[in-house]
This record gives sequence, structure tokens and C-alpha cells, in this order.
Amino acid sequence: MSLKQRLVVLMLSAITVLWLAASTGLYLHSKHEFNEILDAHLAQIASLLMAQGLDQYDDDDEDDDDIDMEHTPLLHKYSRRVAFQLWYKGERLTLHSQNATNTLLSQQKEGFSDSYINQEHWRVFSAWDDDRRHLVQVAELIEVREEVIHDMTRTQLLALLVALPIIALVVWWSALWGLKPLINLTQSIAKREPRNLTPLDLIAPAEVRPLIECLNSLFGRIQIMMDNERRFTADAAHELRTPIAGISAQVQVAKLSLHEHERQHALNYALQGCQRATHLISQLLTLARLESSASTQLQTCSLRDLATEVLVELAPTAHDAGITLELVEGEETQVLGLPLLLQVLIRNLVDNAIRYTPTGSLVTLTILSTPQPTLIVSDNGWGLSEEEMAKISQRFYRVLGNKASGSGLGLSIVERIVAIHQAHIVYSKPTSGQGLQVTVNFK
Repeated sequence: MSLKQRLVVLMLSAITVLWLAASTGLYLHSKHEFNEILDAHLAQIASLLMAQGLDQYDDDDEDDDDIDMEHTPLLHKYSRRVAFQLWYKGERLTLHSQNATNTLLSQQKEGFSDSYINQEHWRVFSAWDDDRRHLVQVAELIEVREEVIHDMTRTQLLALLVALPIIALVVWWSALWGLKPLINLTQSIAKREPRNLTPLDLIAPAEVRPLIECLNSLFGRIQIMMDNERRFTADAAHELRTPIAGISAQVQVAKLSLHEHERQHALNYALQGCQRATHLISQLLTLARLESSASTQLQTCSLRDLATEVLVELAPTAHDAGITLELVEGEETQVLGLPLLLQVLIRNLVDNAIRYTPTGSLVTLTILSTPQPTLIVSDNGWGLSEEEMAKISQRFYRVLGNKASGSGLGLSIVERIVAIHQAHIVYSKPTSGQGLQVTVNFK
């Protein structure tokens, strides 16, 4: 169902239910009030009969035939629905209407009561005169009252049936008019070019503005992601061009070389270029996965265990480079995170320290638990200037004059993993000596 259809159905359903509920309440209230009025009418008739003077119907002698009972005529077709009786001392019937029986209309001789006479339901009012010599009973068929109430109910339901189509048209028009901002928004988005991510500028009611704000926020994030994608693609193409060109050149040298020594030298350079390209592609794939990574359920990880595994893995590389790796003893530290990504973070930090420190340097990895979980990787190499520290996390950035192999993506990956874990990273100089210290503070 469309939003308009849903609104119309819901509103008509609500109106119908409320109308029926109101009609039911009105029916019950009207029935009560109508019965009260008719009961008062019965009591008033009894009062009028008493006011006519009942002494003329006194008769203490039940065997006296000189006094005949009077029968009042029926002057209207509905008169048969109302009956009355006059009883002397409640025992002898002295006056009654033509449709009244010769027995008491009700055995209750005071007040209102219900009675069944000849299988008909009557409402009866009984009253005595002041000296309690004459009993007046006035009755009315309940059927009359029910007919009036039912007529009123039928009128209300008929009005509802007639009004519902009109209300439906009004509601439909109101929904169409009220949803116009959404229709305008839909048309505006439908007409947009795929690359048009500029914010929407539409006049809209308060209920629609949050949707427009969310769409504009989404457009902004998509724009940033597309810009990153374009920059990433351009940078990756540029960075891959260099090792591929080098590999191609060395292969050409090896192919044209007449001496075995020159051929082997060229092939070694080509192999190094392949290794560099392989490393670069691996880092690019890792960064691409991190850029598009969805939120994943975090789990409790031991920083010390993860660091130990990484140092064992990188120990041969550090040994070949003449670098000493050290894991400072400390307390067991737990963090909430993704183990594989945290290993990548530690590996890139230690690998960078190995690559960019001279032979004989010391790379230290420290893990602290207070005041918050902290990972520190430091070295005693050449260090960096303040300007270089501000740039080292940029993609493909490499310190000028440094001949170490690398892709310039290691710290970009580290920054992304830090952001995923809502941690904080700081680049600084060690408190003692020169070099570079990278501190990652977890929550």
C-alpha cells in the first residue's frame, strides 16, 4: 500500500470505529434518557387521572350493580400501546382503557415495574391517591420505546454510510496535499544525476526536514567515500606504475644482457620490484577492506598475546636487518576489539620501526593497563621532525631521502584500525634519546 492509501485506510478505520463507539454510547445514553422521559410521562398521566377526582368511583359494595365500570375510548391508533386502570382499594377495577385487562397490570402497587401481559412486555407505573383508597396503574408497551430508539440508531448509521464516501474523498485529498513535500522530494531525487551529491535545498514541513537532513548527510558521506575512492585509485595506479616500470626495465636488461653476472643482477632487481609490488598490493587490499568494513561484533582480546604473536612472526625479518625486538614486561591487558585487525596494527607499527631504523637499533613494545589500555612502539633510530610527524600517516607518504622499501600505506592502515576501535594515536619522540614513539590509547 502507498502512504496515501495507508493514511486513508487508517483514518477511515479510526473515524468508523470512533463513530460506532460514539453511536453506541449515544444509543445507550439516549435509551436511558428516553426511558426516563417516558417514565415521567407515565407518572404524569397517573397524576392527571388523580387530579380528575376519583371519589366518583368509590365503591365499597362489590355486589352493587348500579355502578358500571367505565371503559375509556381509544382515540388514536397508538392508543393501544398505552393502557391504564383504576382500582378501588386495589381490589375492585372501577375504570380502565379498552386495551387494559381485568387483572392488575402489575403486582407491584407502588412505583415503576415491568410486567408481561399476554406475552407482551409492559412498563407499568403504580400510585395511590393521598388517602390510599384508589390505585392507579398506567402502562406502556416496551416495544414502542424500542422502536423509537432503533429508528434513531438507524438514522445515525445511515448518516455514517452516506458520510463515509465524502469523508474518504476529503481524507484522500488531505493526504495528497499533506504528502506534497514528500512527492516533491521524490521527484527532486528522481531527476538528479548519479554524480550530483549536492545537498537538497527544499522547503519542507518539520516532519520531512529530518529526512532531508539525513539524505544530505548521506550524500556528504557518499561524496567523501567517492573522493577517497578516486584518490585511492589514482594513488594506487601511480604507486604501482613505479615498481611495474622498474620490473619491466630490469627484465629488458636481463633479456638483452650478454653477461651472466649482469643478467643475474637485473633479475635480482626485478625480483625486488615484484616483492615491493606484492607488498604494495597487499597493503592496498588491506586498506580497501578497512575502508569498506562494516561494524563487527567486538570481543575481548589480550594485547600482550597479540603482540607476542606479531614479534615472533617478525623476529626473522628483524634479525636479518640487525634490529633487536623487545617486549617490555607488564600486566595482562584486555581490550575490546577485533583480533586480526589489532594484529595488523601491531605488525605495521613494528614493521615500520624495523624498516626505518638503522642496523643495531632497538625496537621496544610496551603495553600498559593503567590509567587505560595503552600500546607503545618506540625505536632509537634517526627520528622525525615535527613537520614529518604530521604527514607520516598520509597515504603513500614516505620520508624524503629514506631508501628503505615500503609503500607508504602502513600508518594509514594503522590510523583506520585505530578509528574502528575508537582509540587515539599519538606520534612523538621517546622520553629518552632520539627516534620515534607511537602511542595508541584504547578506551
